[in-house]
Order: sequence, then C-alpha cells, then structure tokens
Amino acid sequence: MSHLDFFSSLVTAHSPMLLAMFAGAAFLAGLARGFSGFGAALIFIPLASAIVGPRVASAVLLVVDAVLTLGMIPPAWRMADRREVFIMAAGAFVGVPLGTMLLSNGDPLTLRWIISAVVVMLLLFLLSGWRYSGRPKTPLTLFTGFLAGLFSGAAQLGGPPVVAYWLGGALKGAFVRANVILYFAISTVISTGSYFVSGLFTADVFVFFLLALPFYGAGLYAGARLHGLADEAAFRRICYGLIAISAVIGLPLFDSLLK
Repeated sequence: MSHLDFFSSLVTAHSPMLLAMFAGAAFLAGLARGFSGFGAALIFIPLASAIVGPRVASAVLLVVDAVLTLGMIPPAWRMADRREVFIMAAGAFVGVPLGTMLLSNGDPLTLRWIISAVVVMLLLFLLSGWRYSGRPKTPLTLFTGFLAGLFSGAAQLGGPPVVAYWLGGALKGAFVRANVILYFAISTVISTGSYFVSGLFTADVFVFFLLALPFYGAGLYAGARLHGLADEAAFRRICYGLIAISAVIGLPLFDSLLK
C-alpha cells in the first residue's frame, strides 16, 4: 500500500461531516490561540477526541501548535524571565511524563469523560477571574509547573494554571506573554519526548496533523489579525462559549450524533 493509499484509507474511514468537524475544531482552536494566546486545547481536545480519540487528538495538537508557533520563540527568549521559566519547566519535567502515562494507559472512553470534566473545571476557573496576586515563590512555581505539565501530558490542557499564576504578579503583560510562550516551548519539547517514548506518534497522528495544519494555521493568522481590532472582552466571551460547547459536544453521551 502506498503512502497516498494509506492516507486515503484513514481519511475515508471517517465521514465527511466528522472530517469537517475536525477541521473546524482546528480552525476555531487556532483562532482562539492567535487572538488571546489561550483556549486552543480547551476547544480542540474535547471535539477532536470525540472524532479520533484522545491519544491522537492530544498528539496532533502538540505537533501542529509546535510547528506553527516556532517563530514566537526567539523574541520570547529575549524578553522572558528565564530563571522563572526554567523553574516552572522543572515542575513540568515531572508532571508531563505522569500525564502521558495516564494518556497512554487509560481507557479512551474514561479519558474523554475526564477531559470533558477537566475542561469544564478549567473554564470555570478562567471565568472566575482568579489570579495569584503574590510574588512568585520557587515551591509554588514548581508546583504550578508540575500541575500544568500533568494536564499537558494527559491532554495538552496546561495553559490556564500557568497563565493565572503569572498574570497576577508584578510583571507587565508583554513579559507575562513572553514567559508563557517560552515555558510552553520548553514544555512542548518535554511532551514530545514523553509522547515519543510512549509510542503516541502513530501514523494516524501524522495524517490528522496534515489535515489540521492548514486550518489551525488559518485560525492563528485570523486571530492574530483580529487582535487589537476586535473587542477583547467580547471575543473572550465567545471563546468561553466555544469551550463550553466543545466540552458538551465532546461528551461520550453524544457519540450517536457524531456518526
């Protein structure tokens, strides 16, 4: 079987409606990421997991986001508080493999229930507006990195704890953004190694990565262009709504609607 035939067989195993949903999820995830820097996994993972399973969905998002955000790393490296970022990443170094172990060995159906529950909890966390208001402390930074790494390894959902922790401090917004970008660049390297060792980079991941790439890229571009033009508060409300819809549609209860 040629590579083209293999690609076609995997794609045709899913209905056109499901493939369109997968592409739409990738676009909306990229739109949220490009505009506000968060929300990609919270939108993409529940929806994509209902279509291709949590293992493929998590690996696809890991790779596609890594490829398309490489250009953001050099300026972030120059601006970020690298000591603080590396402390956070040390926590992730422990958390990511544990999350990956859960993703690799967990029952896919159970994982989807857990992912939807975690997405809802993280959405409520974001809606609460809570921010850590003290100065960063090494033990707390390590723990936040560990928690974010655990969520990232299990389902690429590590953003909200990191953002909430750094946004509440004394750093200005541009420096927080640089810290977050650099942290996730390092976290992505850790996750990539952990996923590789666990055998999560399958042929299915490559195929659906190719499908997601142009749509996620288009969403990133559109979101970046909208930033500064659209009302940020209104757009965030839309993102929150999309996250909630994704969490509900991604529930196994609605699998019969996705066939």
